[in-house]
Amino acid sequence: MDRLNRVAALLTGDSRSAQVVPPSGSAAWLTVLAAAAMALLAVFALALTLATGRLAERWSGALSQTATVRISAPQAQLEAQTKQVLDILAATPGIASARAIEPAETRALLAPWFGPDLPVESLPIPQLIEVTETASGFDAEGLSLRLKAEAPGATLDDHMRWRKPLVEAAGWIRALGFLALGLTGAALAAMVTLAAQAALAANRQVIRVLRLIGARDAYIGRAFVRRFTLRAFFGALAGTLPGMAAVALLPAASEAGGFLTGLGFSGAQWLWPLAIPLVAAIVAFWATRAAAFRMLREVQ
Repeated sequence: MDRLNRVAALLTGDSRSAQVVPPSGSAAWLTVLAAAAMALLAVFALALTLATGRLAERWSGALSQTATVRISAPQAQLEAQTKQVLDILAATPGIASARAIEPAETRALLAPWFGPDLPVESLPIPQLIEVTETASGFDAEGLSLRLKAEAPGATLDDHMRWRKPLVEAAGWIRALGFLALGLTGAALAAMVTLAAQAALAANRQVIRVLRLIGARDAYIGRAFVRRFTLRAFFGALAGTLPGMAAVALLPAASEAGGFLTGLGFSGAQWLWPLAIPLVAAIVAFWATRAAAFRMLREVQ
């Protein structure tokens, strides 16, 4: 209950103690603008971080539990080797299904680069076999050796060389995003601290007078903490809302756009940016409180 009372006192404030802090000036604008700019950057960093996680999951999910066998052989031997490879795959533990890719599917895969009229049947294009694993998976190294021995033109690609770098890169980008969020919070704390110190220094004589008439340091410090906390909150809110609007205007996820689309928030993730003004207020509260009471100890 005591904590609730203190929070209520911080929010409602005291009209007389609030006059200790000048309502305008460079310190006020510095806090509001810094909070707005940091919140705007935080929204974009958060959007990139969350979108990277979704993208990594989508790519990893599309490549997981799948593999491809590529058969490069003369046209006369291609059908026989395809049947032989399908028989090997059917007898391999850990493989749920395997099917040869039809020429029409190959044509559709190559259409974005060579057009829809590509004569697939007359070109020396390798035969592809789509392999689906079971939950336990299969021995990729053993299968590769068997294919090399029994079907020299067949090559196994278990997608691991594609999947692992994607997941690692996404993890690093996500870590850099969280690092950017941390640095943004640290920069906001530094800005608020400087603004609070400037306001305290400008009101040094007022603080001395307040002490002479019996005001306690807690009373004086609370005025600075409240004013700068609210400035940081409303400044961050002013930066968060345009940031969310800008993210909402980004292109939606699409296959044609690849990883350059779908960089916004999705579903309940739109609630995450709303926490940025609250976090900014908390950062400003502790930064201002530390700066205020340190300065009050120095003022005699």
